[in-house]
Amino acid sequence: MPGTFEVQPMDAYNRTLVANVHPPDWKNPVPATKYNLVVIGGGTAGLVAAGGTALLGGKVALIERDLLGGDCLNTGCVPSKALIRAAQAAYAVQEAGRFGVEITGKPTIHFDKVMEHVRRARAEISPHDAAQRFKDWGTDVFLGNAEFLDEQSVSVGGQVLRFQKAIIATGARATRPNIPGLEQAGYLTNETLFTLTEQPKRLAILGGGPIGCEIAQAFARLGTQVTILHKSDSLLGKEDPDVAALLEKVFQSEGIHLELEASVKSVETSETGKTLHFTMDNQEKSLEVDAILVSVGRTPNVEQLNLEAAGVAYESDSGVIVDDFLRTTNGRIYACGDVCMSEKFTHAAEAAARIAIQNALFFGQQRLSQLVIPRCTYTDPEIAHVGLTAQAAEQQGYAVETLTLPFSEADRAVTDDEQTGFIKIHLKLGTDRILGATIVARHAGELISEITTAMVTKKGLSTLAKVIHPYPTRSEIIRKVADEYSLKQLQGLKWLTQTLLNFTRGK
Repeated sequence: MPGTFEVQPMDAYNRTLVANVHPPDWKNPVPATKYNLVVIGGGTAGLVAAGGTALLGGKVALIERDLLGGDCLNTGCVPSKALIRAAQAAYAVQEAGRFGVEITGKPTIHFDKVMEHVRRARAEISPHDAAQRFKDWGTDVFLGNAEFLDEQSVSVGGQVLRFQKAIIATGARATRPNIPGLEQAGYLTNETLFTLTEQPKRLAILGGGPIGCEIAQAFARLGTQVTILHKSDSLLGKEDPDVAALLEKVFQSEGIHLELEASVKSVETSETGKTLHFTMDNQEKSLEVDAILVSVGRTPNVEQLNLEAAGVAYESDSGVIVDDFLRTTNGRIYACGDVCMSEKFTHAAEAAARIAIQNALFFGQQRLSQLVIPRCTYTDPEIAHVGLTAQAAEQQGYAVETLTLPFSEADRAVTDDEQTGFIKIHLKLGTDRILGATIVARHAGELISEITTAMVTKKGLSTLAKVIHPYPTRSEIIRKVADEYSLKQLQGLKWLTQTLLNFTRGK
């Protein structure tokens, strides 16, 4: 049965959070004789699967051992974006002089108030994922550990739930690297970062992926001395090399120290801090900090489910094995979200859950590979991408034409003095078919959806040239790239246009 669950610090905001997503007085219901669907995991994928099934009239059970809302609400998207917003406010004050606004002295940053803002935002959003909300929709919500008993049943809190179909949506957690002395020294992950109430003066971040980069910039803007130690030679390995180069330049200008191609060998503690010993350029180096954030990847949550009893195959590093329809090796059981997918984004988990419901319960034949999934890293500037990079497209056999424009071509970016960034659109050579795109700019995450929509609806870049964009907006950059493509096509027919113009003039 559910018991007392605490999220530190247990203030009014976190009490509200817990009251919604893991109520201490919650009583698990008496199980139905058999469920149309049992969903294990109450993060984004699980909530969408359970809620959708209940609203469609199915008999569904949802099992969650921790906090409903999963990583996104509790330790990921929501708190991190609230933190980033506070950091943006601090940075705006510091940069106000660019606009002729005089700020006397340095702004005072109250870190405890910043983190209070983070907790408040999370608490205000938590009713969306509340246990009572899903119960009101007709979902049987069980709080506790789930364990498969066989291919058609699962236990939770001593009760047995039998199912027609099941969905595993247990998500993933921060990977813990095996570095001597790290456990003894103590470290943060995204799962513990937002419990902080005191600001570390010196922070080392292990990993230069999206989470590491977002948190690095946020803490640096709030006044922490930040160092990123990253094993590769550039940040954000999935992105275009030009993206990494630009972001590294931005980070260095904001005082973030980058130690690339660095391999951490050990950590030791002393009265003055935590010292990381690492090698870089064949040299041994050390760095003393007050806190360490580990952000080196995600590990799927497959333990303790007794998947063997259910006949569900999995790998400890990549998670539950599924086919393109999201079926596991047990035809009754599906999986979606971070526990089985390489694209570990909230919006990807939500889209996959919709596929899992259709295929599991309504004889659907929807394929995961058919999804067009954009992504965004919420640094400043933001980095948004959809589809293939130029390199990936070429590896798949496409001849590629890439159109690029800097944001200095967008008048709104000039008026706002936010010209850092660019847009790249990759086309299949000789056509206007969009293979992929990258946008690096303020609010890039808001801009990428127009291109995603074009790709989903199979509209080419020339269609976007016909879309009237309000002036002045950043989104005009998309139309300008489309215009550049159209102009090239017209120039290729210059002889025809000249003939028509001469004929018109003659009349």
